[in-house]
Amino acid sequence: MREPNPDKLNELIVKLVGDLGAAIAGASILLGDRLGIYKAMADGTLVTSSDLAKRTGLHERYVREWLSGQAASGYIDYHPDKNAFSLSPEQAMAFAEEGSPAFFAGAFDVVQSTYLDEPKVAEAFRTGKGVGWHEHSKCLFSGTERFFRPGYGANLVQNWIPALDGVEAKLKAGGNVAGVGCGHGASTIVMAQAYPKSRFFAFDYHQPSLDCAATLAKEAGVGGRITFERATAKDFPANGYDLVAFFDCLHDMGDPVGAGRHVKQTLAPEGVWIIVEPFAHDDLKDNLNPVGRVFYGASTFICTPASLSQEVALGLGAQAGDRRLRQVAAEAGFTRFRRAAETPFNMIFEARA
Repeated sequence: MREPNPDKLNELIVKLVGDLGAAIAGASILLGDRLGIYKAMADGTLVTSSDLAKRTGLHERYVREWLSGQAASGYIDYHPDKNAFSLSPEQAMAFAEEGSPAFFAGAFDVVQSTYLDEPKVAEAFRTGKGVGWHEHSKCLFSGTERFFRPGYGANLVQNWIPALDGVEAKLKAGGNVAGVGCGHGASTIVMAQAYPKSRFFAFDYHQPSLDCAATLAKEAGVGGRITFERATAKDFPANGYDLVAFFDCLHDMGDPVGAGRHVKQTLAPEGVWIIVEPFAHDDLKDNLNPVGRVFYGASTFICTPASLSQEVALGLGAQAGDRRLRQVAAEAGFTRFRRAAETPFNMIFEARA
């Protein structure tokens, strides 16, 4: 056995204690989200555990322990002089306000799926086979929509589409738009609300997600303006699209080059392929940061297994980076490719034939 450095060992243990607390806190966030506890605190007033139990109809002793753990995590504020708790405006944005651009609670549905589906992924490690998107726990599907929706709501219409040359004007006038790998339809719904003169077609191979997307579109008032259809990225119908959108899904595909070739065939003259992917640098050393940690973790359990479950099984992963994505577009026949915008979580590319 090699002799450890005591200081480095202690440093590692401290980090692990922090990570252990964070892992347990994730389940506590799920509880607070699903039981409506955060929303009951959203007005920022100070509440005791008894107050909150009455507001929510929950058992006081459970609520008291939950509040204590949340305060220890720094997710809510504790006021020792009054033995009460509150949500600051910033905490409310992250945990209680689903329309907020900083809403984060939904991300922990995705985290839950990684724990539930770990045995399937472990078997895939042994066999080299994949785990299809449809083979995951249901919380992954809803969690993905809730995790990405705030970013789409805050950026898609305001920044990303205006960054594409000439696209916004076409959509305002009335264009054809395809959303491929649409999942629960968050991005397509945002676009349909913003561009009432355009026609929208949303495709996914996962029928339960399409069914949910159709329901959400109806609730958002745009159900009659989006056509939902089961199809893959390599066989969705051609319709002379002015814009084909791949939101956070290209890296999940087994054959992203083949998908790109099909996109090229479906575009109208001067049509644009928008590719939104997780933010990443080209080299591993530059991705060893908190955002990269999240995406590599998700990619290990979700994205890479999804790709390896399909034909070609390229396995781009959620940290593919600009260089590899540019290569995919070039091999698919696109001659113009540029990064049009970015956020701390996403890179937005414009590809043209």
